[in-house]
Amino acid sequence: MKEIKKVTWRSPSNIALVKYWGKKSGVQIPANPSISFTLQQCYSETSVALVEKEGKSKEIELRFYFDGKANMAFQLKMLKFFESVQSDFPFLREYGLLIHSTNSFPHSSGIASSASAMSALAIALCDLKQQLSGKNWSAEKFLQKASYFARLGSGSASRSVYPLISEWGKAKTVKGSSDEYAIPFAKHLHKTFHTYQNTILIASSSEKKVSSRIGHSLMKTNPFAKTRYAQAEKNLKEIIDALKKGDLEKFGNILEEEAMTLHALMMCSTPSFVLMAPSTLTMIEKIRRFREESKLPVYFTLDAGPNIHLLYPKAVAKKVDAFIYDELEQHCEKGKMIHDNVGKGPVKVKA
Repeated sequence: MKEIKKVTWRSPSNIALVKYWGKKSGVQIPANPSISFTLQQCYSETSVALVEKEGKSKEIELRFYFDGKANMAFQLKMLKFFESVQSDFPFLREYGLLIHSTNSFPHSSGIASSASAMSALAIALCDLKQQLSGKNWSAEKFLQKASYFARLGSGSASRSVYPLISEWGKAKTVKGSSDEYAIPFAKHLHKTFHTYQNTILIASSSEKKVSSRIGHSLMKTNPFAKTRYAQAEKNLKEIIDALKKGDLEKFGNILEEEAMTLHALMMCSTPSFVLMAPSTLTMIEKIRRFREESKLPVYFTLDAGPNIHLLYPKAVAKKVDAFIYDELEQHCEKGKMIHDNVGKGPVKVKA
């Protein structure tokens, strides 16, 4: 099977500071704006190869491999995504597709694997389109296009295409914000946050019992939805102020409020569900006690899962790492944790 073109991109996950939870009508339109740190060590690496078709079929022909193994569940999701964007990427029907993808972290355990996977795929498609058309977008336009198409596959993926930090969702207080794509926010970020540390404490690497897709849909009947969306707008405005000024206490207080609100919304859904593990709560209590005793700016957040993202400035990393290994490691699944930091965004992998 002759290979025509091949590109490989590595794109990171991200951790939301103000959470996206709930959708408006339309394709992946957020009910509230969100803002996130781009990560560095948690990423998906995806290669997309265009190969000659064996026949003259105009159907999309895809072979998808995750961690080197054929994965039919993921392949069906990919096909659905490709069907939705085929008019923008006509080569999807002109060639066969051979896709290999892998993650540097556990899949479906509350680290945004869909964000890294779909952003890597969207960037690869935009790269191929440029190569096949011979027309290049500006660097800014390329990332905006990638963010737009990533959003169609996974809302949070729209935020993974930018370095350091990005905002997604129309917000009254954020100029240029959009529901259709994320915007870069690094130029507004205080230097303290450029090297911020994020240690991910793996309470469980098991697949989630309730997917984020279902969780979003349950917000339609959640009795606290309207209040939540107003809270998100308020918290976005306030955390942006903290991010600009380097106000670590204000940043941390909002960070934890957002985490706990997210999981409270899950518990108030109908049907209700819980994604925290017992060890999640144990670690939260220890983190709060350590912060009170040490006076260090160490705060946590949670994504839609049991694993804790512990965020802190690089200047206190040595003391925090000692605390992690002394007090928290024992509560992690088989001692698993990932030491990460605010990252530089997607990179193209050379063949």
